[in-house]
Amino acid sequence: MMKKLQIMLEMIKFKHTVFALPFALMGAFLATRGIPSFRVFFWVIIAMFGARTAAMTFNRIVDRRFDAANPRTEKRAIPAGEVSLKESWLMVIVSALFFFFACWMLNSAALILAPFALSLTFIYSLTKRFTWLCHVVLGLALAFSPLGGWVAAAGSLSGYPWVLSLGVLFWVAGFDCIYACLDADFDRKTGLYSMPASFGRKKAFRLAVLFHALAFLLFTITGIVQGLNFVYFIGIALTGSALFYQHIVVNPKDLSKIQVSFFSMNGFIALTLFVATWISLLLSH
Repeated sequence: MMKKLQIMLEMIKFKHTVFALPFALMGAFLATRGIPSFRVFFWVIIAMFGARTAAMTFNRIVDRRFDAANPRTEKRAIPAGEVSLKESWLMVIVSALFFFFACWMLNSAALILAPFALSLTFIYSLTKRFTWLCHVVLGLALAFSPLGGWVAAAGSLSGYPWVLSLGVLFWVAGFDCIYACLDADFDRKTGLYSMPASFGRKKAFRLAVLFHALAFLLFTITGIVQGLNFVYFIGIALTGSALFYQHIVVNPKDLSKIQVSFFSMNGFIALTLFVATWISLLLSH
């Protein structure tokens, strides 16, 4: 059972939860102008793990035939036969129930928002079949993270800094556009849509630069409208450096270091902005 669990967690890249969870906590911390209660903190974490697990498992299920045909993904758990469809669907249902239960434990506003947030993550998995805007849809899905954290702590959307969610949207769209370059040729041959497959890797990288520049601007505006102090803007400077670094180590002709760009730097960005927000709020009291 432990080996099966390990395979299933690897199948959904469980460690990549670090992308969205810090932003959910950031939303909760901003809503309370400090550390939220343990109850809110706990159920936000459960909700995020549940939502992401359900979404990623659903993605693996609906993409299983494409994954089997793609040399880069043919060894994933479902096409390799390590995890059955029945087990995968059970994982989707159980994790979705955890998500809804966590939202119910938080407040009515979080529960009302929950179906929209989870549905959007499921819809994303289908968008590569008909639009190259799939990266923006993924960004929109993850943009619910800070919004959900805020609602979990505040019980409403009143006062929510929408620029934060817009920043997350463009940040995610940018790095997903870069990552999609790995499968540009396969997507084009298979009839799937992505910015690299539709416009070529070079133009996709230019769009990613634009998205990341917008994300940096919107994250900066978030700090201004929320009245955060210099610590947050140190975090912004580090975020800008990490975004810039991604576009140095990876380019359309050399994707060999894309894992550094996709996981290490983006995990660093999410954690940096959260910690910078936390310390900024702490010093403001």
